Amino acid sequence: MVSFSFFKNTVLFSLILVAACGNSVKGKINSGGEKITDDRREIIDNGQGARGNEQLTDNGQLAIGKKNEVPEIKTGADNYEIYLPLLKGKKVGIVTNQTGTINTNGKTENIVDFLVSQKTDLKKIFAPEHGFRGTADAGEHIKDGKDTKTGLPIISLYGNNKKPKPEQLAGIDVLVFDLQDVGARFYTYISSLHYIMEACAENNIPLIILDRPNPNGSIIDGPVLDKEHTSFIGMHPIPTLHGMTIGEYGQMINGEKWLKNGVQCKLTVIPCTGYSRTMLYSLPVKPSPNLPNDQAINLYASLCFFEGTNVSMGRGTNKQFQLYGSPYLPKTGFSFTPEPNEGAKDPQYKGVLCYGEDLSKAPHVTRIELKWLIKAYNATEDKSKFFIPFFTKLAGTKVLQQQIEAGKTQWEIRKSWEPGLEQFKTMRKKYLIYAE
Repeated sequence: MVSFSFFKNTVLFSLILVAACGNSVKGKINSGGEKITDDRREIIDNGQGARGNEQLTDNGQLAIGKKNEVPEIKTGADNYEIYLPLLKGKKVGIVTNQTGTINTNGKTENIVDFLVSQKTDLKKIFAPEHGFRGTADAGEHIKDGKDTKTGLPIISLYGNNKKPKPEQLAGIDVLVFDLQDVGARFYTYISSLHYIMEACAENNIPLIILDRPNPNGSIIDGPVLDKEHTSFIGMHPIPTLHGMTIGEYGQMINGEKWLKNGVQCKLTVIPCTGYSRTMLYSLPVKPSPNLPNDQAINLYASLCFFEGTNVSMGRGTNKQFQLYGSPYLPKTGFSFTPEPNEGAKDPQYKGVLCYGEDLSKAPHVTRIELKWLIKAYNATEDKSKFFIPFFTKLAGTKVLQQQIEAGKTQWEIRKSWEPGLEQFKTMRKKYLIYAE
């Protein structure tokens, strides 16, 4: 049951509603001369109406880190006047990485450094997949350690320690969560959020989410996960792209009672201001090593399905999630050779010439595009070796592979998603903070 109470904040907000995964290392050059190298909640009301912070490069693509010439979106972290009082006098833990940036007086810094400068009693850093500095490979084991700048202990929340243990939370009064998500079910930051919320609920620790825009926030698409295929890359019955910010998503986890035994954590969401989900949003830093720019982030959900096949989507190149290819596809005018680099120390087809398609200049997509997956499958001579078992985990269902093998068109497949998507959209509405 959701309960409501209201109070006034005279600084930024008027309403508070209480209801209890790239780099510059280059690989070889292809035949075309191109260089190739991946329910208890608290919502503080947000302002709406500012334009997006989109910025185009000379070739028409959005570029991470470009200075915006339009009114600035303020993330939850930027709205520090709201959450700093909630941390005063408390022993604080934080879940963050390199994406936890904050802008103050024209200066950009990590949220950890900012909190330390504000004399916040910060005790521990909890880091998700890719680590605190965001440089580890996908799935790479990350050891606990210490931040060299602040001396704070770092606890890895990946591998065998996805959920903080009671002893790791001992002495913490409140936990802060600040990670940049990209809106895809198999991007594991929302899975880390699930376990953080569960641990907070079980240990009676309040959680504050500093919300951030979803760069794919206007897209709700893909097959809805079947519960029998639940895993760390798909923990909830949602579509591939969910169209929610991580703060909204946390409210849905709580409200739908997806945590173990139906527990709910005491959740506060500090929202963004000047943001609506329909605007294009360029991330200030790459969210993980193999998502180096906005093109990769936009194509991520469509091309990640290749991770469940014998086709590479560019790990070991400098165009991760912007191309695809394999040694088993027909020879074309485009080729690449994966080599080890940051985020792909041992990439698929290392040192092997691959043929495929360069999508680095493809138009911005507004849905899951299956045409490249279907095209690659049809062009593979030995189709029995195209799919690997991991594909079902990525898709969240066995049906998608069966449909492709049966020769279904993209449109027939998309039609089969509609009932699940409509049901999800109805559920999702209850947890939205920002206007559609």
